[in-house]
Amino acid sequence: MNAESDERGAAAATVVAESAAGDGHTTERELGSRAPGFIRASKVLHVSWQVGIFVVGLAVVGAGIVMLPLPGPGWLVIFGGMAIWATEFVWAQLVLRWTRRKVTEAAQRALDPKVRRRNIILTAVGLVIIAVLVGIYVWKFGIVMPWKIEE
Repeated sequence: MNAESDERGAAAATVVAESAAGDGHTTERELGSRAPGFIRASKVLHVSWQVGIFVVGLAVVGAGIVMLPLPGPGWLVIFGGMAIWATEFVWAQLVLRWTRRKVTEAAQRALDPKVRRRNIILTAVGLVIIAVLVGIYVWKFGIVMPWKIEE
């Protein structure tokens, strides 16, 4: 599964995470397994724990993938499954850290007045184009409800 999470001693990598408030306060967070100590002490128990975490995370990610085309919060469930995996696997922790950084950057860009103005203008233009296309369709074919179609 993940050899890096078996030995968390001095070889474990650490990351520096800034607080959500952006006040510059940083805390160090270790990468690797967050399993309880008694589970990490036994190799067999730890591997079983990792398999269980992997299976649960896979089920949640699979449910999220199913929800993408269906009604439901697909991406939210997928990221929830990734968070489950991140409790045990370094690769999932790195993916979530990268995703969090990209989402924060996108949020900061969205708050820029120039970008907001551009987005509002593009949305207005898109709505006008859709309204014109709907108007042309109604003018050409009229409004006929599906349940009143004559066969």
